[in-house]
Amino acid sequence: MRRGAGFWAGLALVVLVALFLIGPVVLSVLAGLTRNYQRGILESGVTLAWIGRVLDLYAHTIWLSVGIALATLAATLILGVPVAYALARRPGRVARLFEEMLVMPVAIPGIATALALILAWGAVGSFRSHWSFILAGHVLFTLPFMVRATLAVMLAVDLPTLEEGARSLGAGFLVRFRTVVLPNAMPGILAGALMVVTLSLGEFNMTLLLHTPFTMTLPVGLADAYASMRLEIGSAFTLVFLVLLVPLLVALQWAADATAGMRRR
Repeated sequence: MRRGAGFWAGLALVVLVALFLIGPVVLSVLAGLTRNYQRGILESGVTLAWIGRVLDLYAHTIWLSVGIALATLAATLILGVPVAYALARRPGRVARLFEEMLVMPVAIPGIATALALILAWGAVGSFRSHWSFILAGHVLFTLPFMVRATLAVMLAVDLPTLEEGARSLGAGFLVRFRTVVLPNAMPGILAGALMVVTLSLGEFNMTLLLHTPFTMTLPVGLADAYASMRLEIGSAFTLVFLVLLVPLLVALQWAADATAGMRRR
């Protein structure tokens, strides 16, 4: 089967867009592996010294950011899945209004949300200087994504009908929730988890105001590296960020695809 000019034009457009998006990232990664970026990689050679420098300077920042992202995921699962279930079981104007209220932190600029958190909770003991203060901001920002993703799947599978069938067979609430609700909602939960982890690891605007010198996260550390150190160190930080983020996202995406495939069978 011969492919027409439209196919090749579309393919060329896709390649150009991909190069436009990926090209700057590739250049940044190469800068982090170059001894002297001003002289070029061919003349100055390749080195891993800048990555070692990043790990020496920002190891605590890296692990703290990963820990906050995982804690944010746990918190949004504990809070978001029951909220989505309640909204799915009680559809109506009140549920829609509550759902729209949940989305408000996404619509408001992150800096404004951070200022609100500081005004509300900044004077409560040592909460302001603890990493859990950033966690609270990340949960506030990412919870709507978990609720929306999970709720969309629950509404699509007609959850009330499935639960009614399980109830007619004698299944109690906990049994229904564990064997009916969670398996059917799993694609939405995994999609929400993918967004939550991605957003938490990459969140900068809110975290810039919420962090302290002892609670610096990856994006803030990345900005600090680019602003106060050599370009090669900042670029090496970008490489470390990608090495941490990409495998995690691939694993979550694989889990989501595998779950969707199991449901189709």
